[in-house]
Amino acid sequence: MGKNKLKIELFFEDLFFPNLEEECPVSEENWQIWCEQWFNFLRPSLPQASCYELSLRLTDDVEIKNLNSKFRSKNQPTDVLSFAALEVETPFQLQEESEPLYLGDIIISVETAQRQAQQQQHSLTIELAWLMAHGFLHLLGWDHPDEESLIKMLRQQKILLEKVGF
Repeated sequence: MGKNKLKIELFFEDLFFPNLEEECPVSEENWQIWCEQWFNFLRPSLPQASCYELSLRLTDDVEIKNLNSKFRSKNQPTDVLSFAALEVETPFQLQEESEPLYLGDIIISVETAQRQAQQQQHSLTIELAWLMAHGFLHLLGWDHPDEESLIKMLRQQKILLEKVGF
């Protein structure tokens, strides 16, 4: 008997594209599908819960610069910020089985993503997926304080993108 799919609640907020004539190249449905596929792939390393929640916010360089300054003391825009709700080294057990486990927030600057996509000579969709995968791994406890950790994390990001067809 196969394992049941995990339930993922993704709260998506697009503050970047609604003010423009163009639409976000990634639909809310695709963000949800990617998260579900990534969660199911990474299931063995996840804290046990019946349901998980996270939020994704698309924004501009001004907002992400303010957040980066406030929370990381870096007065410059960045591509992605992750605010993990679970910052523990040991496995986490929920009191209520039915209560969703909130993992945290991912915030992506679409302006920075657009520049990086152009520099890397790939689409904005690929860059947004790359940044989402990076933020997603941070919510699950991945970090890159040194070169070796960064290489491992980048390898894992590549695997996540392959899982969703990139």
